[in-house]
Amino acid sequence: MAKASKADSGEQHPATAPEATTGKLRAWWAHRQWLDGVHRGASAAEVLTATGWARSVGGAAPYLGLFARAGLSREAVDAAVARLEVHELPSARGCTYVLPAADFALGLAAGAAAPAGELAAAEKHLGVTRDEVEKLCLAIGRALAGTGDVPQEPAAIRAAVGDAVRSLGEAGKKRGLSTTLPLALGLMQSRGQLRRVPVNGRLDQQRYGYVGWDQPVAGDAVDLARRYFSWAGPASLQHFRWFSGFTAATAKRAVAEAGMVPLPGRSDGSGLLMPPELVDAFAGFTPPAEPYYTLLAGIDGIHLLHRDLSRLVDPADAVRPLPAGKAGRSFGGEADPQTHVVLDRGRIVGFWEYDPERGEIVLQSFVSPDAALRAAVARTEAFVRDQLGDARGFSLDSPKSRAPKIAALRAAAAAAPAAADDDDDG
Repeated sequence: MAKASKADSGEQHPATAPEATTGKLRAWWAHRQWLDGVHRGASAAEVLTATGWARSVGGAAPYLGLFARAGLSREAVDAAVARLEVHELPSARGCTYVLPAADFALGLAAGAAAPAGELAAAEKHLGVTRDEVEKLCLAIGRALAGTGDVPQEPAAIRAAVGDAVRSLGEAGKKRGLSTTLPLALGLMQSRGQLRRVPVNGRLDQQRYGYVGWDQPVAGDAVDLARRYFSWAGPASLQHFRWFSGFTAATAKRAVAEAGMVPLPGRSDGSGLLMPPELVDAFAGFTPPAEPYYTLLAGIDGIHLLHRDLSRLVDPADAVRPLPAGKAGRSFGGEADPQTHVVLDRGRIVGFWEYDPERGEIVLQSFVSPDAALRAAVARTEAFVRDQLGDARGFSLDSPKSRAPKIAALRAAAAAAPAAADDDDDG
């Protein structure tokens, strides 16, 4: 594959390239993530195609992200899921994301290694054979063929396939695998032979049924690199490795063949890369002068595509204690936010959680609350209260487990009701 020249890519010599300041980078990332308020009314598929796959762990993150970017209601998102315009699939690193239909084939290809690895581990440690799992896959396929589009829960599938499922006893339970059924279901999902459907149509829970599917699986590491850097660039090779789960050699080759170029105007050794077609747009980009606040889940793509929290956190905020965290632990020392976050032009400027008992958002702001921030909180609070009922961070999150964080956020907000905003462009 021919490499892009400097003339083709718009790459400038570092001596003449506009400085890529921290403030500009953050604002650009927020702009590319559609966190600037200019894409209201876009569809769920359009949002996910442009900004990247939304991590789903049985919490509210996909809903919060789509609401923040396009003002989408829960009903609109659920309808898009029902129409298969978007769907939750095992993809990068074998983790579940919500993907647009255009990326179903690539997402499945990106996640194919995970169930294969689980089967290999079961062969090694539990005496499972590939042949028995393949036979079980065939039995599941026959069982689902007779049920049409009606999702079948795992208990019903197990009853339908009978002795094709084998118990793995105490040894299996210790490894989190009580029978061979999950191995077969995982393989069939990765092959596009079945899909997992939330039983009530919602993405913020983890009770599923399965229906047969005939989804092609296609795409390679280069395809994923192109998609990733279109969402996340500028990003480093290490950032891409985190997202993809690829080895260093595979990731390096994919990024090179995808034609990524160094970010102009950055000489700090960060190794940031971006698509050549975006270089001129970045050079001409001016960060907005006025704040624009969005309330997001802690695992939103603005963070999780890179999983490099320091990009989004000012030094003064990095030393803040975690709400209800262990003594000595600070915000900047975490791999991921331990609460939901407030973002302004790419900078994290607050923590928040939802208190379902009072039907309100509890906010600890790092900046002096203004009308724009209060309006953003009010919009998100109404969305969560009226459409979601709660804003769980993940499947096991609950009002009870969240109570210490909520109390800590209330205490911090009461102690500093008008925190100073020491905005540093970097």
